[in-house]
Amino acid sequence: MATAALKEILPPSLTSVSEQPPLFDGTTRLYTSYTCPFAQRVWITRNYKGLQEKIKLVAIDLGDRPAWYKEKVYPENKVPSLEHNGKVIGESLDLIKYVDANFEGPSLVPSDPAKKEFGEKLVSEVDSVTRELYSALKGDAIQQTSSVFDSLENALGKFDDGPFFLGQFSWVDIAYIPFIERFQVVLADVFKHDITEGRPKLRAWIEEVNKIDAYAQTRTDPKEIVELFKKRFLPQQ
Repeated sequence: MATAALKEILPPSLTSVSEQPPLFDGTTRLYTSYTCPFAQRVWITRNYKGLQEKIKLVAIDLGDRPAWYKEKVYPENKVPSLEHNGKVIGESLDLIKYVDANFEGPSLVPSDPAKKEFGEKLVSEVDSVTRELYSALKGDAIQQTSSVFDSLENALGKFDDGPFFLGQFSWVDIAYIPFIERFQVVLADVFKHDITEGRPKLRAWIEEVNKIDAYAQTRTDPKEIVELFKKRFLPQQ
Protein backbone atom coordinates (compact mmCIF):
# COMPACT_ATOMS: atom_id res chain seq x y z
CA MET A 1 0.00 0.00 0.00
CA ALA A 2 2.89 2.36 -0.73
CA THR A 3 1.06 3.78 -3.69
CA ALA A 4 1.41 7.46 -4.43
CA ALA A 5 -1.37 9.56 -2.97
CA LEU A 6 -2.35 13.19 -3.14
CA LYS A 7 -1.28 15.01 -0.01
CA GLU A 8 -4.33 15.77 2.09
CA ILE A 9 -5.07 19.40 2.84
CA LEU A 10 -5.24 19.45 6.61
CA PRO A 11 -7.82 21.54 8.46
CA PRO A 12 -6.48 24.14 10.89
CA SER A 13 -6.23 23.23 14.58
CA LEU A 14 -9.18 24.36 16.69
CA THR A 15 -8.48 26.59 19.70
CA SER A 16 -10.37 27.92 22.72
CA VAL A 17 -12.14 30.45 20.51
CA SER A 18 -13.15 27.95 17.79
CA GLU A 19 -16.72 26.80 17.36
CA GLN A 20 -17.53 23.18 18.03
CA PRO A 21 -18.25 21.06 14.95
CA PRO A 22 -21.65 19.32 14.97
CA LEU A 23 -21.76 16.23 17.20
CA PHE A 24 -23.46 12.94 16.28
CA ASP A 25 -24.70 14.21 12.92
CA GLY A 26 -23.68 11.01 11.15
CA THR A 27 -20.15 12.19 10.33
CA THR A 28 -17.30 10.07 11.69
CA ARG A 29 -14.64 12.33 13.19
CA LEU A 30 -11.13 11.66 14.43
CA TYR A 31 -10.18 14.28 17.01
CA THR A 32 -6.43 14.57 16.77
CA SER A 33 -3.38 16.76 17.16
CA TYR A 34 -0.81 17.01 14.39
CA THR A 35 2.08 16.74 16.86
CA CYS A 36 0.76 14.03 19.21
CA PRO A 37 2.35 10.58 18.69
CA PHE A 38 -0.66 8.79 20.22
CA ALA A 39 -3.09 10.51 17.86
CA GLN A 40 -0.69 9.87 14.97
CA ARG A 41 -1.26 6.13 15.37
CA VAL A 42 -4.95 6.43 14.50
CA TRP A 43 -4.28 8.97 11.77
CA ILE A 44 -1.89 6.50 10.08
CA THR A 45 -4.50 3.74 10.43
CA ARG A 46 -7.18 5.92 8.81
CA ASN A 47 -4.88 6.80 5.92
CA TYR A 48 -3.60 3.27 5.34
CA LYS A 49 -7.13 1.91 5.08
CA GLY A 50 -8.03 4.67 2.61
CA LEU A 51 -10.63 6.28 4.89
CA GLN A 52 -9.81 9.94 4.22
CA GLU A 53 -13.34 10.50 2.92
CA LYS A 54 -15.01 8.39 5.62
CA ILE A 55 -13.26 9.74 8.73
CA LYS A 56 -12.94 13.51 9.00
CA LEU A 57 -9.98 14.98 10.88
CA VAL A 58 -10.74 17.50 13.62
CA ALA A 59 -7.45 18.88 14.92
CA ILE A 60 -7.26 20.22 18.47
CA ASP A 61 -4.64 22.72 19.62
CA LEU A 62 -3.39 21.00 22.78
CA GLY A 63 -1.85 24.23 24.04
CA ASP A 64 -5.15 26.11 23.78
CA ARG A 65 -7.88 23.47 23.94
CA PRO A 66 -11.49 24.44 23.34
CA ALA A 67 -13.57 23.98 26.50
CA TRP A 68 -16.29 22.21 24.51
CA TYR A 69 -13.96 19.31 23.74
CA LYS A 70 -13.85 18.20 27.38
CA GLU A 71 -17.39 19.32 28.24
CA LYS A 72 -19.28 17.90 25.27
CA VAL A 73 -17.08 15.55 23.23
CA TYR A 74 -14.55 13.61 25.30
CA PRO A 75 -14.40 14.14 29.09
CA GLU A 76 -10.88 12.67 29.22
CA ASN A 77 -9.82 15.80 27.29
CA LYS A 78 -7.10 13.87 25.45
CA VAL A 79 -6.48 12.99 21.84
CA PRO A 80 -7.09 10.84 19.96
CA SER A 81 -10.79 10.21 20.19
CA LEU A 82 -13.16 8.90 17.55
CA GLU A 83 -16.77 9.96 17.07
CA HIS A 84 -18.58 7.06 15.41
CA ASN A 85 -22.08 5.58 15.52
CA GLY A 86 -23.36 7.92 18.23
CA LYS A 87 -20.48 7.51 20.66
CA VAL A 88 -16.98 8.86 21.29
CA ILE A 89 -14.22 6.41 22.16
CA GLY A 90 -10.54 6.88 22.93
CA GLU A 91 -7.16 5.23 23.65
CA SER A 92 -4.90 5.03 20.62
CA LEU A 93 -4.09 1.30 20.66
CA ASP A 94 -7.77 0.40 21.07
CA LEU A 95 -8.65 2.78 18.24
CA ILE A 96 -6.19 1.18 15.80
CA LYS A 97 -8.03 -2.12 16.25
CA TYR A 98 -11.45 -0.47 16.28
CA VAL A 99 -10.89 1.32 12.97
CA ASP A 100 -9.34 -1.82 11.49
CA ALA A 101 -12.33 -3.96 12.51
CA ASN A 102 -15.15 -1.50 11.74
CA PHE A 103 -14.11 0.00 8.40
CA GLU A 104 -13.16 -1.37 5.01
CA GLY A 105 -9.60 -1.37 3.70
CA PRO A 106 -6.54 -3.60 4.07
CA SER A 107 -6.42 -5.47 7.37
CA LEU A 108 -3.75 -4.45 9.85
CA VAL A 109 -3.94 -7.55 12.04
CA PRO A 110 -2.59 -10.70 10.33
CA SER A 111 -4.58 -13.93 10.30
CA ASP A 112 -1.49 -16.10 10.82
CA PRO A 113 -1.68 -17.30 14.47
CA ALA A 114 2.07 -17.00 15.16
CA LYS A 115 2.17 -13.46 13.79
CA LYS A 116 -1.00 -12.53 15.64
CA GLU A 117 0.42 -13.78 18.94
CA PHE A 118 3.79 -12.05 18.47
CA GLY A 119 2.00 -8.87 17.43
CA GLU A 120 -0.12 -8.87 20.59
CA LYS A 121 3.03 -9.36 22.68
CA LEU A 122 4.83 -6.45 21.01
CA VAL A 123 1.85 -4.12 21.34
CA SER A 124 1.41 -5.08 25.00
CA GLU A 125 5.00 -3.92 25.56
CA VAL A 126 4.87 -0.63 23.64
CA ASP A 127 3.80 1.54 26.60
CA SER A 128 6.69 0.35 28.77
CA VAL A 129 9.08 0.77 25.83
CA THR A 130 8.04 4.39 25.28
CA ARG A 131 8.20 5.14 29.02
CA GLU A 132 11.75 3.77 29.04
CA LEU A 133 12.71 6.00 26.11
CA TYR A 134 11.33 9.16 27.71
CA SER A 135 12.88 8.41 31.12
CA ALA A 136 16.26 7.85 29.43
CA LEU A 137 16.31 11.54 28.49
CA LYS A 138 16.81 12.33 32.19
CA GLY A 139 20.07 10.35 32.29
CA ASP A 140 22.60 9.04 29.78
CA ALA A 141 20.20 9.05 26.86
CA ILE A 142 22.40 7.17 24.37
CA GLN A 143 23.31 4.37 26.77
CA GLN A 144 19.87 4.05 28.34
CA THR A 145 18.00 3.90 25.02
CA SER A 146 20.46 1.41 23.56
CA SER A 147 18.82 -1.69 25.06
CA VAL A 148 15.42 -0.58 23.74
CA PHE A 149 16.68 -0.25 20.18
CA ASP A 150 18.59 -3.54 20.49
CA SER A 151 15.38 -5.32 21.51
CA LEU A 152 13.53 -3.78 18.55
CA GLU A 153 16.34 -4.95 16.24
CA ASN A 154 15.86 -8.48 17.59
CA ALA A 155 12.08 -8.30 17.24
CA LEU A 156 12.42 -7.22 13.62
CA GLY A 157 14.30 -10.47 12.94
CA LYS A 158 11.44 -12.71 14.04
CA PHE A 159 9.82 -13.00 10.59
CA ASP A 160 11.83 -12.91 7.38
CA ASP A 161 9.05 -12.35 4.82
CA GLY A 162 9.32 -8.56 4.94
CA PRO A 163 11.03 -5.65 6.72
CA PHE A 164 8.25 -4.99 9.23
CA PHE A 165 7.68 -6.45 12.70
CA LEU A 166 5.28 -9.12 11.40
CA GLY A 167 6.88 -9.30 7.95
CA GLN A 168 4.17 -7.19 6.34
CA PHE A 169 3.03 -3.76 7.53
CA SER A 170 0.65 -4.10 10.50
CA TRP A 171 -0.77 -2.44 13.58
CA VAL A 172 2.49 -3.20 15.41
CA ASP A 173 4.44 -0.87 13.12
CA ILE A 174 1.77 1.80 13.62
CA ALA A 175 1.99 1.42 17.41
CA TYR A 176 5.77 1.97 17.45
CA ILE A 177 6.70 4.30 14.58
CA PRO A 178 5.45 7.66 15.97
CA PHE A 179 7.75 7.27 18.98
CA ILE A 180 10.75 5.82 17.13
CA GLU A 181 10.39 8.66 14.61
CA ARG A 182 10.69 11.22 17.41
CA PHE A 183 13.60 9.59 19.20
CA GLN A 184 15.54 9.06 15.98
CA VAL A 185 15.24 12.80 15.28
CA VAL A 186 16.02 13.96 18.83
CA LEU A 187 18.95 11.61 19.43
CA ALA A 188 20.46 12.62 16.07
CA ASP A 189 19.95 16.35 16.52
CA VAL A 190 20.58 16.85 20.23
CA PHE A 191 22.92 13.96 21.06
CA LYS A 192 24.54 13.45 17.61
CA HIS A 193 23.68 9.76 17.79
CA ASP A 194 22.36 7.51 15.00
CA ILE A 195 20.00 4.90 16.49
CA THR A 196 20.28 2.73 13.35
CA GLU A 197 24.08 2.36 13.51
CA GLY A 198 24.85 -1.34 13.91
CA ARG A 199 21.13 -2.12 13.63
CA PRO A 200 20.47 -2.91 9.95
CA LYS A 201 16.96 -4.23 10.52
CA LEU A 202 15.92 -1.09 12.40
CA ARG A 203 17.41 1.04 9.61
CA ALA A 204 15.55 -0.93 6.92
CA TRP A 205 12.31 -0.79 8.93
CA ILE A 206 12.43 3.00 9.28
CA GLU A 207 13.28 3.38 5.58
CA GLU A 208 10.40 1.14 4.50
CA VAL A 209 7.84 2.75 6.80
CA ASN A 210 8.83 6.13 5.35
CA LYS A 211 7.94 4.86 1.87
CA ILE A 212 4.32 4.36 2.96
CA ASP A 213 2.31 7.47 2.09
CA ALA A 214 -0.22 6.76 4.84
CA TYR A 215 2.57 7.31 7.35
CA ALA A 216 4.66 9.91 5.52
CA GLN A 217 1.70 12.31 5.40
CA THR A 218 1.46 12.25 9.21
CA ARG A 219 5.09 13.02 10.01
CA THR A 220 5.87 16.00 12.19
CA ASP A 221 8.50 18.48 11.00
CA PRO A 222 11.79 17.33 12.63
CA LYS A 223 12.57 20.89 13.76
CA GLU A 224 9.21 21.01 15.54
CA ILE A 225 9.94 17.68 17.23
CA VAL A 226 13.28 18.95 18.54
CA GLU A 227 11.71 22.19 19.78
CA LEU A 228 8.91 20.30 21.56
CA PHE A 229 11.36 17.90 23.21
CA LYS A 230 13.68 20.70 24.31
CA LYS A 231 10.75 22.53 25.87
CA ARG A 232 9.11 19.55 27.57
CA PHE A 233 11.77 16.89 28.17
CA LEU A 234 15.19 18.48 27.69
CA PRO A 235 15.14 21.85 29.47
CA GLN A 236 18.90 21.70 30.01
CA GLN A 237 19.72 21.34 26.32
